[in-house]
Amino acid sequence: MKNGVKILIAVIVVIAIIAFPIISSYNGLVGLEQQVNKSASDIDTQLQRRSDLIPNLVNTVKGYATQEKDIFTDIANARSKLSGATNISDQATADSELSNALSRLLVVVERYPDLKSNENFKDLSIQLEGTENRIAVARQDYNTATTNYNTKLRRFPTNIVASIFGFEEKALYKASDNASEVPSVDFTR
Repeated sequence: MKNGVKILIAVIVVIAIIAFPIISSYNGLVGLEQQVNKSASDIDTQLQRRSDLIPNLVNTVKGYATQEKDIFTDIANARSKLSGATNISDQATADSELSNALSRLLVVVERYPDLKSNENFKDLSIQLEGTENRIAVARQDYNTATTNYNTKLRRFPTNIVASIFGFEEKALYKASDNASEVPSVDFTR
């Protein structure tokens, strides 16, 4: 074999040895980033499902509890904020406000025994409870996918590939600061 061919083969082998880990790291980051995006979309889907159920629940309760207008207004405002949320942080804050308003609504329901026995209300309550569970699972899945992505992003040598191709860390889904506070309910109205 001629020396030129040997050198060419050696150069191709060296390039392959260098290129394979770079390509592998890049493809791994793309896959993990897509999983994060999918998980974020799953949260949006479940929040939209809950948002679609709420007007039916509110209208059912309104028939029994017409004097509870503040709660209905709070729910409408929180739904509006959630619809307009543009990032995970805003979404978490709006979601927390909506959850607090729904909690107050459910306490109001306790004051109306006939409402609790209404079939429409029962069905809507069960659907809403299932949706809340789905939202919690979607948030956990998002945080798992984000943690996996961010971990891979920071590991050597993938961190070099990530900086070359502009991959950036993703934010975890965090509840708003007031999410741990118990919602206040005023029965004096």
